Amino acid sequence: MKPRFSGMDRTLWPALIALAGAFLLFEFTSIDLWLQDFFFNFSTKQWLVDEDAPIPILFFYTGPKVLIIALSVGLFVLAAGPARWRARWPVPGARRVDIWVAIATLAAAPGLIAISKATTNVFCPRDIQRYGGSVPYVRVMEICEPGTRPEKRGRCFPAGHASGGYALFGLAGLATTRRGRWIGVGIGFVVGSIMGVYQMLKGAHYLSHTVVTVLVCWIVFLLLRRLFKAAELAGA
Repeated sequence: MKPRFSGMDRTLWPALIALAGAFLLFEFTSIDLWLQDFFFNFSTKQWLVDEDAPIPILFFYTGPKVLIIALSVGLFVLAAGPARWRARWPVPGARRVDIWVAIATLAAAPGLIAISKATTNVFCPRDIQRYGGSVPYVRVMEICEPGTRPEKRGRCFPAGHASGGYALFGLAGLATTRRGRWIGVGIGFVVGSIMGVYQMLKGAHYLSHTVVTVLVCWIVFLLLRRLFKAAELAGA
């Protein structure tokens, strides 16, 4: 028996195509620099948001991280606990396997992004010479000019912080209605975008980093749904 897919699941191939298209768009245009210029004051050499300002850090960096970790722990307890616990929580009809998908998405999507950050060797806006840094601006597929290669490696592509918010896409799989799924998608998109824009405003990421992250997180969620559904049917 083949697993049944909803309309949401059928967006996998469009998302993969969109990811390839977005990568090529940003790789061969200057959209990143054009947009990032609006967030940097070239006279004062300051970003629109101070990366050391405590209140933005609390609301847009530390706070969301803590809440997402707490949610992950809560979902794990719910999935591992007895059925009566799941019967009492606010999302009626959510199955144990769907909760495990959400948990796996919250772990796997940021993990994949972290691995990518460690291998792509791309620097943050605040690191490049255009914005007062010390390294040249080089895209993912470009190579530094002779004599300009930095001693350290860049670790800024894709956007790691925003991946935690976009991984909340996994919540969409808990709903049994179209409206509920849209709410789940909306939560992931809004939280991830807030976290991503905050990073852009302080010079930690370009738009391309965030766009790639949102698409990767969505693709990871859909692939995990397929994997868990296939495993469920195989064990039935």
